Amino acid sequence: MSVPGYRDTPAQPWDAHTPVDPDEAAEFLELFHSEQQPGGNARERVARVRDEIAETGTYAQTYAELVFGARVAWRNASRCIGRLYWRSLVVRDLRKVTAPTEVFDELVRHLRLAGQRERHVIRPVISIFAPHAPGRQHVRLWNDQLVRYAGHRHADGTVVGDPKYVQFTETLQQYGWRGKPDDPFDVLPLAIEAPDGTVSLHELPEDAVWEVPIEHPEQRWFAELGLRWYAIPAIANMRLTIGGVDYPLAPFNGWYMGTEIGARNLADHDRYNLLPLLAHRLGLDTSTERSLWKDRTLVELNRAVLWSFDQAGARISDHHTESERFLAHVASEERSGRTTPADWSWIVPPMSASTTGVFHRYYPEADQRPGFYLDPDARELGSRGRSPIPAPAARCPVAHGERTPLPRPRPVPTFIPPVRPATPDVAVAEVTTADVPQVPSQRRGWLTRLRRRSTSMGG
Repeated sequence: MSVPGYRDTPAQPWDAHTPVDPDEAAEFLELFHSEQQPGGNARERVARVRDEIAETGTYAQTYAELVFGARVAWRNASRCIGRLYWRSLVVRDLRKVTAPTEVFDELVRHLRLAGQRERHVIRPVISIFAPHAPGRQHVRLWNDQLVRYAGHRHADGTVVGDPKYVQFTETLQQYGWRGKPDDPFDVLPLAIEAPDGTVSLHELPEDAVWEVPIEHPEQRWFAELGLRWYAIPAIANMRLTIGGVDYPLAPFNGWYMGTEIGARNLADHDRYNLLPLLAHRLGLDTSTERSLWKDRTLVELNRAVLWSFDQAGARISDHHTESERFLAHVASEERSGRTTPADWSWIVPPMSASTTGVFHRYYPEADQRPGFYLDPDARELGSRGRSPIPAPAARCPVAHGERTPLPRPRPVPTFIPPVRPATPDVAVAEVTTADVPQVPSQRRGWLTRLRRRSTSMGG
């Protein structure tokens, strides 16, 4: 079965009013019992669940079922190369946490538990909040990741920061956020929408955002550029489905593969677009593509990312090692009698593809559940947010002989300042994503200034 949302297969819309499918629940419970309790009988549990669904439209999963379902959802993630570690996923049961301020506190705790810089530890963690109930509204997080950098558009058209998030940044500014317009790595606040539609912005505390300065093992001038990237890639806007029960808010993280940062986030033409600047500083011939200046620069940028993360004690994988580990995962699944669905275009790394083992074979595509799904409205919110200013009515004031007043904005919620760092109450292996470019290429003000500075320093 083709995977919804991949290639030419349209994504299946999520109907939030439909009750849980009892057959999907039964299939999951039988899988749970077969893998977790060999020889056990799921019949009694299935019967109770069917009765509960008939009465309420949904059912409550046990903690053991929740943990197993979350880990299997990772095992089924067709676009993830790091599934060898699926059994090590730390599952946080936060199904009773519903208030936006409490949700924010737990999201901060998630980042602190996932990335413990004082111990040089990064662990895969998922925080599962309240399940969806048919016909009920739920707390929503707009951000596509717990940590992202803003894109500040200036009056002259230049963009400081990540161009992918210009529209999202401008929407949050309509809610009162200002940020640091001259900082190319300005961490976005979390936008949390309550069930009644109220939106509140929450600034992440500095100690919860582990950032790594990007330097180079040989080129000392690299440090002068002031580059950095965050260490915890926590996907936040995908819906987790386990046995027919949907969890709209279930952020999860692993650790980075170096090419996600060095070959995509910092290199893509419509992201930070660093290759021209770095090639100039490296003294490469950029007048012709045949000099392969992009390829040579890309290698040095990725070396810098891997070296910097190693220096900071932040776990990161290189694409060669991770490719071999994925093939080991495929072999392990085959020994267990399971197929490994995979999207070739995501599994194969964006640099030196043919030198990796994953390049030289194809993989079955299947929509396996439990699983993660990115709904169209969640994708839209993560890209643009939703303006607090309603659109004007579609009517012509001249034709009606009247003057239409400008639309009045909704009340702007109080902006919540950064919380004070707190000591995690719990001391606490890989989900990877590639950032798909969505924003048209633009001239970047901060890079322009860096180029000027690099020229004045003699290249």
